[in-house]
Amino acid sequence: MSVEARKHHTKKSKHQKKDKGGSADSGFAGPAPAPPPAPLPSCGSNATQLNIFDILSFGAKGDGIRDDSEALLAAWKAACKVPGSTLEIPSEFKFLIKPITLQGPCMPHLVLQIYGTLLAPPEVGSWPKSSLFQWLNFKWVQNFTIQGTGTVDGQGPQWWTASSLYYTPKKLKHIPDLKPTALRFYGSNNVTVRDIKIINSPQCHLKFDNSAGIKVDNIKISSPENSPNTDGIHLQNTRDVEIQHSNIGCGDDCVSIQTGCSNIHIHHINCGPGHGISLGSLGKDKSVGCVFDIVVEKISVQNTLAGVRIKTWQGGIGSVKNVSFSNIQVSDVKVPIIIDQYYCDKHFCKNQTGAVAISGVKYDQIIGTYSVQPIYLACSNDIPCTDVDLINIQLKPSPKFRGFHQALCWNSYGKSKAPLVPSSIDYCLRRDSGSIMKRVARSHEHVC
Repeated sequence: MSVEARKHHTKKSKHQKKDKGGSADSGFAGPAPAPPPAPLPSCGSNATQLNIFDILSFGAKGDGIRDDSEALLAAWKAACKVPGSTLEIPSEFKFLIKPITLQGPCMPHLVLQIYGTLLAPPEVGSWPKSSLFQWLNFKWVQNFTIQGTGTVDGQGPQWWTASSLYYTPKKLKHIPDLKPTALRFYGSNNVTVRDIKIINSPQCHLKFDNSAGIKVDNIKISSPENSPNTDGIHLQNTRDVEIQHSNIGCGDDCVSIQTGCSNIHIHHINCGPGHGISLGSLGKDKSVGCVFDIVVEKISVQNTLAGVRIKTWQGGIGSVKNVSFSNIQVSDVKVPIIIDQYYCDKHFCKNQTGAVAISGVKYDQIIGTYSVQPIYLACSNDIPCTDVDLINIQLKPSPKFRGFHQALCWNSYGKSKAPLVPSSIDYCLRRDSGSIMKRVARSHEHVC
């Protein structure tokens, strides 16, 4: 089951477009108190000393009030042309940045060094309707690093307040259904994000889409427990990922793994509050969901809706296979272990036949306390869960317990191994799944 996350070197992206913008304007007003501006490099010239491109030298004010988007874009374009360059966001400044796309391809080993604070526009009405998908969008970058001790602040409270209100026609005029992700990477390879803090995103905090060779290390993600849909890290159509040594607390999944993801290694993460570590939801509206080779280990989960879970919609197709959850410490988690093939985020969902097949899932050393139910395995009548292992599961009710001591298990096949607490877990899995596995394999052949 072990999967070693690794950087994956791929060919240069096919989507390479020329910059349409010109070089940065050197006739800007003087910057806020800072070191004297360095000369701006032109195409083909040498960079500033040590290849450092300070956003203040490109006209940024850093007062958190005036718009510094153009300065950031100009600094990006200049740094992008120089191998091994650093675009610096200096400490003790706050830079107000409107929705922006920082596009590659760039010269190798570009670093965005964040010491100060990047601020999203605070007013919902100030966001262009065409820019609600993301705030800071990195597109087609390779061999790129974001690092530093600074903060990326999505200024989300207005979005959440709006979301939590009852929806009336009057309010709908002011509240977009789509809410932006703070930091998004698209079509990017060999990307590292480390040490920074990402807070209060309107929706997802950090998203990787159609990317490969991703490393996330020692970051902090924080938003309130009641902030809706504020996933910590969201992976989609992305492979070869390592997420480690980080603290994530939010209003949704700490890490969300969606379709098209493979070779994902998540370890040494503190998760909470939030909804835990999740695969899915997959298969909505009869879509294809394919996820495989996932290792989640050495995780601490506190005060969350779920611990480690797989969730799929009825009617979907595809498969989830070769997944390992091990050495998971849970504390006051509502339901620590979940497989839900009847996932529904509404009051009512229509019953459908078919399901995303789930096989080869191991739960090993899941230990701690629950407040609602120790384990919930609800598998499809048509496509049951197969080859599920429950090993050394020790779950006891927490002081906040208000629920069921019994495990709920439906149509799940596999084997269990002591110690198992509560003892009902020992009766959770059906045996003799050989014929079931063959039928599931035939029905999902060549889908993923």
